[in-house]
Amino acid sequence: MNLDLVIRELHRSENELAHVLLRMSERHKTDHETYHVARDLAAWCHDHVRALAEAGKDYGLDLDPSPAGDPSMVERLRDKAAEWLGRRPEPGLLLLADFRHLYLAASEVSLDWELLAQAAQGAKQRDLLELARRCHPQTLRQLRWANARLKESAPQALAS
Repeated sequence: MNLDLVIRELHRSENELAHVLLRMSERHKTDHETYHVARDLAAWCHDHVRALAEAGKDYGLDLDPSPAGDPSMVERLRDKAAEWLGRRPEPGLLLLADFRHLYLAASEVSLDWELLAQAAQGAKQRDLLELARRCHPQTLRQLRWANARLKESAPQALAS
């Protein structure tokens, strides 16, 4: 079985989700719920990345256990430059776009956890199955938070 492929992809998608959450928290510092919850949820991704790197060793993978860091200086400068040049969308639309992006990224990670669980079950790899059972519910929580915030912010952002 190609469990190494699933582990590698899940490691990549968890890193991407952490990056999306951290970038969102930086872009919406004035929205305290978004800022703090996004950082807390990114910490879950960081835990998942470390656990996947550890699990990957059993499958010949050398995955970086260090999660993706805060958004790069280049990204922050690009956002600031766009803001100064007047290309930044309204805050409500930006928040809506960011939650949409987060929802899609979390959906990808959720799907990857499902694939890992199914593959681990088929290969009778209890450790991987337990990892998926431990981490996937947190990803589902991230997904529900993004969905709830989309529903909350969409009417106001789109009606104005």
